[in-house]
Amino acid sequence: MDLALTPEQEATKRTVAEWVDAVVVPTAIRNDREERFPQEALDGLKRDGWVGLTIAEEYGGGGADPLTYCLVIEELGRGDANVRSLLSVHLGLVAGSINRWGTEEQKQQWLPRMATGEVLGCFCLTEPDHGSDPAGLESTAVKEGDSYRINGSKIFITNGDIAGVALVMARTGGEGARGVSAFLVPCDTPGFSPKPIHGKLGLRSCDTAEIALDDVIVPATALLGQEGDGIKVALSALDDGRMSLAASCTGLGQAAVDAMVSYAKQREQFGRPIAGFQLVQELIADTAVEVEAARLLTWRVADLKMRGEKYTLAASMAKFYASEMCVRAANAAVQVHGGYGYVDEFVVGKLLRDSRVTTLYEGTSQVQKLLIGRALTGISAFT
Repeated sequence: MDLALTPEQEATKRTVAEWVDAVVVPTAIRNDREERFPQEALDGLKRDGWVGLTIAEEYGGGGADPLTYCLVIEELGRGDANVRSLLSVHLGLVAGSINRWGTEEQKQQWLPRMATGEVLGCFCLTEPDHGSDPAGLESTAVKEGDSYRINGSKIFITNGDIAGVALVMARTGGEGARGVSAFLVPCDTPGFSPKPIHGKLGLRSCDTAEIALDDVIVPATALLGQEGDGIKVALSALDDGRMSLAASCTGLGQAAVDAMVSYAKQREQFGRPIAGFQLVQELIADTAVEVEAARLLTWRVADLKMRGEKYTLAASMAKFYASEMCVRAANAAVQVHGGYGYVDEFVVGKLLRDSRVTTLYEGTSQVQKLLIGRALTGISAFT
C-alpha cells in the first residue's frame, strides 16, 4: 500500500479544505442551532462539481478514485458532518449502486443528472421495525404486468425530502434476504411521501425523513439488478458507505483535535496556557494518534477498492474503529474546553452530538463486531 498522495490528490484536498473553511465552517453552528439545511454548501458542491465527484466521466462526473473521494469526504466531515452526509449518500450509496448494478439505460437515465446535482439520491433500506436486520424488511413490491406496486415505510432516510431518486429495497417474494429486490423510484412518483424528522440529537441540519410508500407504481425497468438481488445491492452499497463514514469520522476527529489544540493554547489557568499541563496534552496526544489510525484504516479500504480487491472486512473495521474513535475524540474536546464545551459558543458540543450517530447507522458497532468476527472465524453469530 502506497501511502503517498499524488499531486492531484494533494491539490484536491487543499482546494476542498479551503472551501470548507470559507463556506461550510462559518455557518455550521447556526445551521445546527436552527435545524437549517446547509443550502449554501449544497449549492457550492453543485457549482464546483463535487456532487458528481465519483461518477464516471462518460456520464458527466469527475471519475475520481476512491482515495480522492475519501479525502474530500474527510474534509467535509471536518467542516460539518451534515454536509458530508448528503454527499456520501448521494454518491456512495445511490450513484455507486447504479454504476455497479444498473443497466446502461438506467445509468443514462440517472447518472448524468446526478453528476450535476439536478437529481440527488436517497437510500431507502431501514424501516421502523427493521434496522440491523434488513433481510426481515416488510415493504412489499408486487408485480402487476409490466409494473411493480410498492407499499411500506422507511425511516431515518438521509436526503429523503430533497432527493429526486430513491433506491428502495422491498420484498418481491418469499422470506429472508432472497425475497428482497431493489428499485430506482423517482421521488415525484404518486404515493411516495417524505416527512421530515426533527428534534434529532445530532446532525440537526441534515435532511432526514420518514418515507411512506403508498401504492407507488414503477415500471419493471426500475428494478436494479434481478429480483432477489436487493440485499446484495444494499450490502455492496454499505461497503462504500462504511468507507465514506470512516472518512467522515476521521474528519470529525480531526476537527476535535484542531479545536482542542487551539483552545488549549489560548485558555489560561494558574497563570499559563492549559496546553502546558500534562493531562491536557495527554488528551490531545491520545486523540491525535487515534485520528491518524482511523485515517490509515480508511485509506486501506480505498486502496483495496482501487486495486479491485474485496474490501468488505476492511470497511467494517474502518467504520467500527473510526466511529467509536470520533465519539471519544469529541468527548475529549469537550473535556479540554471545560464548561465552555457544554454550550454552543464553541463547536465541540456539536461535534459530540454529530459523532454519536456514527456508531449507529450503516451498521451499529455491535453489528460490525459480528461481521468482523464472522469474517475471521467463518462462523456466524447472527443466527
